[in-house]
Amino acid sequence: MGDQKESLCKITHTLAMKNEEISNFVCTLKQNLENLEGNTNRVQEDLESEFTALNAVLVEMKENMVTRIKQERASRTYELQSQLSACSKALESSEELLELANQTLCSSETDGFNQAAKDIKDSVTMAPAFRLSLKAKASDNMSHLMVDFSQEREVLQGLKFLPVPGTPEIQVSECQVCDNTVTVVWTLPEPDSKIEHYILEHRRTNHEGPPRIREDYPWMVVEGIREMEHTLIGLRFDTRYLTFRVRACNKAVAGEFSELVTLETHAFNFKLDSGSAHQNLKVEDLSVEWDSCGGKIQDIRKEKTRTNSPMHSPARSALNSPKRTPTARPGRDRFTAESYTVLADTSIDAGQHYWEVRFDKESKAFAVGVALRSLGRFDQLGKSSASWCIHLNNWLQQSLTAKHNNKARTLDCAIPNRIGVYVNYDEGVLSFYNSKTKQLMHTFKTKFPQPVIPAFMVWNGTFSVLTGMQVPSLVQSGQRRNSNTSSSNASLT
Repeated sequence: MGDQKESLCKITHTLAMKNEEISNFVCTLKQNLENLEGNTNRVQEDLESEFTALNAVLVEMKENMVTRIKQERASRTYELQSQLSACSKALESSEELLELANQTLCSSETDGFNQAAKDIKDSVTMAPAFRLSLKAKASDNMSHLMVDFSQEREVLQGLKFLPVPGTPEIQVSECQVCDNTVTVVWTLPEPDSKIEHYILEHRRTNHEGPPRIREDYPWMVVEGIREMEHTLIGLRFDTRYLTFRVRACNKAVAGEFSELVTLETHAFNFKLDSGSAHQNLKVEDLSVEWDSCGGKIQDIRKEKTRTNSPMHSPARSALNSPKRTPTARPGRDRFTAESYTVLADTSIDAGQHYWEVRFDKESKAFAVGVALRSLGRFDQLGKSSASWCIHLNNWLQQSLTAKHNNKARTLDCAIPNRIGVYVNYDEGVLSFYNSKTKQLMHTFKTKFPQPVIPAFMVWNGTFSVLTGMQVPSLVQSGQRRNSNTSSSNASLT
């Protein structure tokens, strides 16, 4: 009965996952149909707009050329009309002189003939007909305004839709994920010299399968990529996967996106458990600030909210708390007295992990390390067998020490602005690094008796934690080199 029930549960789970996958795909198809309708209308409107604009250009050019022809005709008409008028007047004057000359020749009177002949001769000499140019001032030929649009017609007849670049393919085997950077490599189905750049989009997700109906994170866009690979640096891996897609662009249009590729991003993520923090520590997300008034405020709040109801009893709180933060004890006053400590909400029970902490170097005291679940609420980091840490002390004089089980070793190294913490649980290694230079500051070599939890302490100062980080390559290689020379707990004095 039990085996059959377990088998049925597995089948039910598989079927439910498949149904969700099909439902997501159905929604994707519906969205594609809706997008297709919208995109079709858009490109059709664009086509109409382009042809309207092209026709407007042709109409404007026609109007300009017709205007030019009319202006040329008017100019030549004026020249020819003026020349015609002058010639008509000259001809009329010449005909009058000719008639007068003929009359004089036919006259029988001899008196005054000589004078009349001389007058006619003088008039002919001054006649307009002899000063006129008998060459037309303007030509009737308009062939210089003829047009030949055969080439343009061929261009118009050759109009076609823009060439779309091929769809890239992301080469998963060549992609790399390390040191909180991701290098994505892709290829094209065939060479295309007209491609100007690529657009790469990436999105965080906790799901390995196809896209869901509603994703938790938006696409992030990287434009203007000239090569067929791109490296994203300085990432914080706060999800299990990163999904990528890429498309090519020429001068005119962008091509289709490639198939989605999902790359796994191994990293250690945690939050600070405010329920474990000392009442003088103000915890906001991954930042902590010392608050000297924290205890007084808490006492006032407790007085105002104290009641005899079992809802506020310690027993009630103890039952509810582990469901929220299994690594913490109940209540805001998890650590008390002079243990100004706060723990993470996630424990480490296997593998290699790395995180960093940025702290105020002017803090009166600061410590970072790991602790066991059994760390007492009055225990300060490094002063019991349940915790290991690096401790900065600015009280009276400055010192940097490695502490465990109330033993300390002074560290002869510069105090960095940020410390990297490396844990190899299986090998029992806890190392501290200058996060900028990756210089090893100290290594504890032990055997953890139970899971450990990132732990932090601050007095009169602040710090912030950086999670979602992979173990840096320099740290991994350094661990291999220094595996035989690490410091040990027993050497602490």
